[in-house]
Amino acid sequence: MWVKICGTTNLEDALAAVGAGADALGFVFAASSRRVEPAAAAQITRSLPEGIERVGVFVNESAECIREVAREAGLTAVQLHGDEGTEFARGIASGGLKVFKAIPVRGGFAARMVAFAEKGGVDAVLLDSATALRGGAGVNFDWRAVAQYMPAHGGEIRVIVAGGLTPLNVSHAIRILRPWGVDVASGVEREPGKKDHEKIRAFVKAAKSTDL
Repeated sequence: MWVKICGTTNLEDALAAVGAGADALGFVFAASSRRVEPAAAAQITRSLPEGIERVGVFVNESAECIREVAREAGLTAVQLHGDEGTEFARGIASGGLKVFKAIPVRGGFAARMVAFAEKGGVDAVLLDSATALRGGAGVNFDWRAVAQYMPAHGGEIRVIVAGGLTPLNVSHAIRILRPWGVDVASGVEREPGKKDHEKIRAFVKAAKSTDL
């Protein structure tokens, strides 16, 4: 199970996530209490071991802005949380960055998930709750209602599940949805932008030890 710890704002939290076994760290460059500047993110990414995905979260930014921030911050992937279409995602992917496209769970989400997987050149799609807050709101969607639309685990469409996950419920979500990966921010925090290292360890352990 691929695990991303998002909303990283400092090196101490980043290293705690890596030490716990996380596969990816997320850095928010959209309006958020967890927003970081590219230069600050770069100071963190330079200290990370090889193989850790460095993911920038963007909302309706231009391709030029995304590429510039990615270079400055040392990103390996971007997570698009806005109204970006398949052509836009494919253009970003063509520049060598991995692309994760966030899709809110509401009417038509399953068709969008397939469209991005087939036409957008994305490495994975990320299912999140449909709220007014872009970039992640820390709210669950109805896992059982969505389960019927999920592709087979390990299939051609990689799906990351986000939204309201915690160390206490992530195993339950995984058993229902059988995703490729999970993404958490507020569920492992002690306050916005500051992680609880024990919660990080518990979350990663629970996610990676859940049998599919």
